[in-house]
Amino acid sequence: MTPAGQSLRRERVVVGAGISALVLLAWGYLWQGAGMGMSALDMTALALFPHLQIAPAGSMDASWTVVVGMWFVMMVAMMTPSVAPLVLLYGVVLRRHAGSNRQARGMTLALLAGYLATWLLFSVAATVMQEMLEPAGLLSGMMLWSRSAALSAAVLATAGLYQMSPLKQACLARCRSPVRFLTEHWRPGVAGAFGLGLRHGAFCVGCCGMLMALLFVGGVMNLVWIAALTALVLTEKFLPAGPRFGMLTGGVLIVWAIATLLV
Repeated sequence: MTPAGQSLRRERVVVGAGISALVLLAWGYLWQGAGMGMSALDMTALALFPHLQIAPAGSMDASWTVVVGMWFVMMVAMMTPSVAPLVLLYGVVLRRHAGSNRQARGMTLALLAGYLATWLLFSVAATVMQEMLEPAGLLSGMMLWSRSAALSAAVLATAGLYQMSPLKQACLARCRSPVRFLTEHWRPGVAGAFGLGLRHGAFCVGCCGMLMALLFVGGVMNLVWIAALTALVLTEKFLPAGPRFGMLTGGVLIVWAIATLLV
């Protein structure tokens, strides 16, 4: 292997290790409860119809900033693996043209920061929704899962229909092709890298944001639902049959919504 090839390989290892460490830290913090006062394992239950589960009375009484932080750490844990191919590819391209490793790493970090900033905005929106659902009695204050058949069915059906929508498919196509994305949207400089991350994050929110809303059904901190949704996102984005699997999932969600109203 040439010295240039060895340098590129080392760069991929460094960037890959950094992404892996970030994801592991996020999952570890989620396991501990993400500041919500009880571990995620204590808020995890296996149930197809969570609204039928008996949840403890009361509320966690977590501050608004803690709830935003909880959602954001969860998005970091769930979504960062799916952006890894883009970040690694971007780092390789930069290393071939940038003047130094430091410059390449700085712009790669800016790309990842822009991507995560988009999910931070999503986390703020999710927190607003949670703060509306809980006082209305639609969301358990302690277990953070749906207490309403109507809410569960509405979220499941909306997510199912969105899975089969042209907008979902268009966003998914952008997320599945990092080479095409970089070719179409490349911008120079650190600001350009951050903007590139924001743009890609917007496509990913368009692709997966409605799936994340399913956590309002199964439990915002339910590890089973979090793991299942993470696996679904990775399947859609990486496997050849991902788009078809996503559409099939949409049909399952719609059937699930109907069953929720009938039980």
